[in-house]
Amino acid sequence: MAMQYDVKAATRTTDGTMYATRTRVKGLVITPTATSAGAVVLKDGGSSGTVRLTINVDAGNNGNVSNVVIPGEGIVFDNDVYLDLTTVTSVTVFYG
Repeated sequence: MAMQYDVKAATRTTDGTMYATRTRVKGLVITPTATSAGAVVLKDGGSSGTVRLTINVDAGNNGNVSNVVIPGEGIVFDNDVYLDLTTVTSVTVFYG
């Protein structure tokens, strides 16, 4: 069995690059706004890159965090991990 890579974490509150090289996303913690539905879109290759994962966040979540665990070895991002946030307060991404 291969050794697991070290897992790191980073948090963003706006759209932008989370990690600027090849990596695997292992999980997320999403803090939505309390009033509206929203979404977190993870793209590979910047703001116009390939969508690798979209997570919709329900309205009326009252700011409760959502934990997202990605199975297996996670999702590979060949170029970078770019976050596109819609009506989300913050996202912490676990990668490695």
